[in-house]
Amino acid sequence: MRYLPDGNQMKEADRYTIEELGVPSLVLMERAALQTVELMEKKGIDMSRVLVVCGSGNNGGDGFAVARILTEKGRRADILFVGKESSMSSECRRQKEIAEKMGLNILTEFPRACYSVVVDAVFGVGLSREIEGKYRDLIEIMNSAHGYKVAVDIPSGVCAKSGKILGTAFRADLTAAMACVKAGCELYPGKNMAGETEAVPIGINPKLFDGNEDVLFTYDRTDIPSLLPARPADSHKGTYGKLLMITGSRGMAGAACLAARAAYTAGAGLVRVYTPESNRQIIQQNLPEAVLTCYEEYDEEQLDELLGWADAVCIGCGIGTDATAEKMLVGTLSKAEVPCVVDADGINLLGRHRELLEQTGGDLILTPHIMEMSRLTGIPASDIKENRLDILRHASDKCAAVWVLKDSRTIAAQKGRHPFINLAGNSAMAKAGSGDVLAGVISGLLAQGAAPFESAALGVYLHACGGDESRERLGSYSVLAGDLIRGIQECIKKAEEQKKK
Repeated sequence: MRYLPDGNQMKEADRYTIEELGVPSLVLMERAALQTVELMEKKGIDMSRVLVVCGSGNNGGDGFAVARILTEKGRRADILFVGKESSMSSECRRQKEIAEKMGLNILTEFPRACYSVVVDAVFGVGLSREIEGKYRDLIEIMNSAHGYKVAVDIPSGVCAKSGKILGTAFRADLTAAMACVKAGCELYPGKNMAGETEAVPIGINPKLFDGNEDVLFTYDRTDIPSLLPARPADSHKGTYGKLLMITGSRGMAGAACLAARAAYTAGAGLVRVYTPESNRQIIQQNLPEAVLTCYEEYDEEQLDELLGWADAVCIGCGIGTDATAEKMLVGTLSKAEVPCVVDADGINLLGRHRELLEQTGGDLILTPHIMEMSRLTGIPASDIKENRLDILRHASDKCAAVWVLKDSRTIAAQKGRHPFINLAGNSAMAKAGSGDVLAGVISGLLAQGAAPFESAALGVYLHACGGDESRERLGSYSVLAGDLIRGIQECIKKAEEQKKK
């Protein structure tokens, strides 16, 4: 796993490294510049003629040092200084003085010359105001200039916390991130401006974020083998959990099939689908592995018996929002003594019974998309999209459940835990049934005894990696929800093979 801090969190790590550990700020700046140049070399970028655009803060100081190191390596590097002398940080001033003594070409107007690379070192992670006036014009000129675009730490104009574009932003092909990639470079629309992102070590230890629960983290493919539940040789289907899936309604048998198949794919030992009688034949034909219990109307005694049988419950996929489904949801959340996943229609029904949220603990996983979150909380969807982290933190403070807010960058959050942000997946997954597959994967992990937060985070990631496997096989347009299940199977198989090496 790796951390994705915001600007304030990164500043605190920077401060600790300088003041508590005693690493001079100029040393960190030298490392930042050297690592940026080495990354450019590693990527094979043409650095025959480079323009480094520097502001007056420490990001500008990094830029001055980048130009100097390039010059020392025999490259031609010009500097465009666009900051104010009066507001320069002491480190930036020092780097500028060194560059002047070395005779580097320092300009104050954007040159007419053509450059192979334009390096952005204007604003760093501390920017919080909208860019306007001459700086807005400057960034637009930088974007329109020929040459490869490189951002130092973060593209100027991208909010390091939310990914919001602050008026305008530099459009980078490559962002050399100091110590950690910043959250705003992975959240949209900031991701569109950051291009390829790569963290480079400069002497700030990411473990400094261990104690700050507000810092986001993410997974990489190499993490999966250690995260999957164990599969001991001496085991049977009961070892891997009994999952009750209250899913499907008339005309929505597909949701039940997808969710149950995904749960089996994630490793669940026994999946029982509880669904209307009208779905019996379809589910038996399409998923003979599932145990099937059917109902004609709400049966409290039958539901209680099934809840007592289960090790985990998933409710909501395609159940509809009629009176029977509503009774089913209320009965489940009122009486279940095992972890539960609430998805789709279950979320919408829960919006009618918000008091149930106050009665639940950390064994509840909620998986709303943006619009469902809006209906559940009463907060406009536009506000959720722009302030998702703050809204998730507030929701987690009020309700101990695990919240999985689904979007192009799905986030899983729970009070007392670092929020997980998913960086895998792609637009091919934007198809009906994809959410049913996700609910099934999370539930399958939960049934095997994985903790709710770990089930949610790993489930989201496996689902997204399955989407990447499917797009590689089928392209961006033709992936169906069922294809995601095969993709997840391929992903898990690769993880097992990796673990054996």
